[in-house]
Amino acid sequence: MAGHKYGFDINTLEYKELKKTKKQKLKTFSLHTVTSIIIGFLLLIIFSYFFNSPQEEALRKENEVLLAKYTLLNKKVEEATRVIEDLEYRDDNLYRVIFEAEPIPSTIRKAGTGGVNKYENLSYLENSEIVVYSSKKVDQLLKSIYVQSKSYDEVENMVKNKVDMLASIPAILPIAIKDYKRVSSGFGYRMHPIYKQKIWHNGMDFTGKIGTPIYATGNGKVISAKKENGHGKRIIIDHGFGYKTFYSHLDEYNVKKGQKVKRGDVIGYLGNTGVSTGPHLHYEVHKNDKANDPVNYYFNDLTAEAYDRIVEAAANTGQTMD
Repeated sequence: MAGHKYGFDINTLEYKELKKTKKQKLKTFSLHTVTSIIIGFLLLIIFSYFFNSPQEEALRKENEVLLAKYTLLNKKVEEATRVIEDLEYRDDNLYRVIFEAEPIPSTIRKAGTGGVNKYENLSYLENSEIVVYSSKKVDQLLKSIYVQSKSYDEVENMVKNKVDMLASIPAILPIAIKDYKRVSSGFGYRMHPIYKQKIWHNGMDFTGKIGTPIYATGNGKVISAKKENGHGKRIIIDHGFGYKTFYSHLDEYNVKKGQKVKRGDVIGYLGNTGVSTGPHLHYEVHKNDKANDPVNYYFNDLTAEAYDRIVEAAANTGQTMD
């Protein structure tokens, strides 16, 4: 029968049913119980290793989504960083060069955004490395954007100043001339008409009829309109940015001290006052209190051909008129 065990009795030479004692039965039961528990525990471990609980599976999926989002975030941050780096390059090597400004030091652009402790509270998170890395990249990007925005504020101010400067540079002829013979003397050493020796001539002389209009060659402010020894009636305009212009031997003033003028305004009329051998305008351009050749500043008023002709006319003159 099932459940019964038999053994061969060598004494009687017969098979007999083997009956267990209570002690043996208890031992067998205990052994089976312990074995079942061990097998069940092992099966639980194996199952847990290969299969997740619903809660674990949900957390796993959530973690995968977060990792994917951080990966995508890092890619976008890298793209934005490349855009910022291009803007920084243009700022330092183009805009600031045009406006004669120093580039922003890399120590400022790439300065840190905080110590290690700033990210310490993220270290306990799962996948903390990617979280800390992403946080650092985002902080650096925000810092770069802030620095660049401040730089563009400076560039904007430089643009406004540049517009003012371009309007203030003495960039036209102070007198309307069609005949380049009106240029009676250029810049440099010239023969003085009275002393009959070569002396330094700080400007250019233009001949014309008394009463010919004289024009402000750039925006500025009249800082002097009075008679001066040797120069006769003279106007001085301060254009800012280190530029000043001087108009001498005038017949009459059309402006007064303190008056603001714009390029092309009539400020006076050609005359023959002061030390002068004939009606003419003596015109000077100074940059940072140093006299410069006025012929270098007519770029806003002349074609290339006309400019060449006036340069030639100024170079071929031998004697001043004052």
